Amino acid sequence: MTAEADERDSPAANSCARTRSRGPFTVVEVSGEIDMATADLVVEHLDAATAVAEPDVLVDLRPVEFFDCSGLRVLCRAERRARERGGRLRIVSDGPRIDRLLRASGLLGRFPPLRVLPAQAERRER
Repeated sequence: MTAEADERDSPAANSCARTRSRGPFTVVEVSGEIDMATADLVVEHLDAATAVAEPDVLVDLRPVEFFDCSGLRVLCRAERRARERGGRLRIVSDGPRIDRLLRASGLLGRFPPLRVLPAQAERRER
């Protein structure tokens, strides 16, 4: 699937998420407050990003202002879907709030945050 096709097949941007292609990666940029009331707005983007074979998804949480266990549930589900399809899902976060939440929930090992979006050269070998 081409990057152009990926962009065309992505859900429309909403108040909490938008999807774009960046080289070989699908980047889901999450913003605002992610809680029980808004988590489904992120789900539609992560479901689309992980629906393909061997997805390589980056979830950019740097613009997030608030993130609770509803957001963690969404990440865990999407990461499992990516693995089931032979791919992976990683998060990008440069703030201590997400690190603390991941550490407190025991998910820091599952989601070790990248501090910046990786370069295209960092695409994993298949």
